[in-house]
Amino acid sequence: MGRRPSIDRAELVRLVAEGRTVRELAEHFGVSESGVLQAKRAAGVAKPQLDHSGAIPWKVAREHSQSGPATNLRNLSAIAQGSPPPQVKVNTALRWAQRLVDAGLDVGYDPVEGFAEVPVGADGSHVGRLLNRAREALG
Repeated sequence: MGRRPSIDRAELVRLVAEGRTVRELAEHFGVSESGVLQAKRAAGVAKPQLDHSGAIPWKVAREHSQSGPATNLRNLSAIAQGSPPPQVKVNTALRWAQRLVDAGLDVGYDPVEGFAEVPVGADGSHVGRLLNRAREALG
């Protein structure tokens, strides 16, 4: 059995700074892309992962994960976390959320039916709260 390939941390940091992709790094070091991602996290050069669990608190079926509402919720979440997507996606998410808020609607989720616009419940508007956090982050 051969020795496992290793990733030189200093070289990894240098190559990441040059803008090398994960695929390029994996080929360079002779490891899997997963191995590169683990090494980047260990070296402190991985981009922080965004957590969208507050924006999408449901267990979403795969077929609904790329729907308009799911995408807009993730984009609002990214904005609120200080990592906004491209401006066109920001504008789309903000307009979508504002339309719901103005109409007194919120978003709900059913694992079979998918996302739906629903009246705002007694606990307030999920979309409205997320919209406010996104707007605060944008300044």
